[in-house]
Amino acid sequence: MKKSNFSTLFIVFIISTMLFGGYGINYDDDITEEVTQAIREGDSRILAEHFGNNVDLVLPDNDGTYSKAHAELILRNFFSENRPETFTINHQRASRDGSPYVIGTLETRDDKSYRTYFLIKKVSDNYFIHQLQFELQ
Repeated sequence: MKKSNFSTLFIVFIISTMLFGGYGINYDDDITEEVTQAIREGDSRILAEHFGNNVDLVLPDNDGTYSKAHAELILRNFFSENRPETFTINHQRASRDGSPYVIGTLETRDDKSYRTYFLIKKVSDNYFIHQLQFELQ
């Protein structure tokens, strides 16, 4: 009888996890991984796929809110001048409102180092990069 109770509890646990835990999938983790990989590769196109209509960019020569297309061009130029060597995540958490953010360090092939920050926001069940910063260290 003990084995039957264990089995019943296990099944209840699995069903509860599926109903209330989204099958264990956390979509903000997925976008965080995709954005991290795009930064490592210097891929402005993949980054832009995760922008909403507008995105806040902070770069050494550009600081402002830009349309998706304009932000992609700015980042393409940034990465052509600053070819990524490595990108390391230093800190990854959620803000008070639950929005995930990442702080990392981008090392470039010409030995520059950028403190990198990006913030993901959920809008109508979709996750978008709300803010992206590269600050020269």
